[in-house]
Amino acid sequence: MHIDKLIPQFVNAGLTLQFGLDAQKDSGNPYAASSTMDGFGSFDYPHLQGLLGEVCYRALRAVWYQKWFVHQRLRPEELGGRIHMMKSGRTNYDLNSQMLEGDFVARIQSINTGSYFLPMAFPEGAPLHPAYGSGHAAVAGACATILKAWFNENAPISNPVEATEDGLSLIPYSAADAGSMTVGGEIDKLAFNTGLGRCWAGLHYRSDISEALELGEAVATSFLNEIKYTFPEKFSLTFTRFNGKSVRIKS
Repeated sequence: MHIDKLIPQFVNAGLTLQFGLDAQKDSGNPYAASSTMDGFGSFDYPHLQGLLGEVCYRALRAVWYQKWFVHQRLRPEELGGRIHMMKSGRTNYDLNSQMLEGDFVARIQSINTGSYFLPMAFPEGAPLHPAYGSGHAAVAGACATILKAWFNENAPISNPVEATEDGLSLIPYSAADAGSMTVGGEIDKLAFNTGLGRCWAGLHYRSDISEALELGEAVATSFLNEIKYTFPEKFSLTFTRFNGKSVRIKS
């Protein structure tokens, strides 16, 4: 978290899918079924990595507008600070009474031995820009959309593995969903975990994440629609949105 990189997990996911798992590309890829040609500068992994970088930039611009020019939502840390100042009688803010008397306030006080400040994962506190929406989640939503459009998201994940507790090796994954994991499902998990990790750290509210994921998805969809006219190849890319609806982008 302190080395704040936004897209390596999605770049790594793309490389792992293509070279590690030999995952199927979307059937609308113009070279997916060709026995004589292959992509490289277009519709192969250099193209994919370029798309991920472009939507990262665009998603951040979109979400930063929402942060500063529309919502300006307090971070959870700042809200906790205001609650602490009011509960300790030091000053007054225009806060809803539910913010001051809810069960969560008592739980926080018991955890913090008298303080109402929210627990934080980082001693330096939250970033200084507004909470809504999450920049990490917007980028995650955009990059996940690109990956789902690029690969056959319905392809199963065969022989899944997980890390051991010490993180030094891999062992077979044997939970109940081991036989039903798909490329698209795992990409969605990666996107949600990227965003929700910021909640677990105390930096965001859940709605900062859920709404920004959809914002990033919209940014990536718009971008794919924009560039579809710039390729001589005829292609179509299909992906499933976070809400379960299917989208097809066709040149």
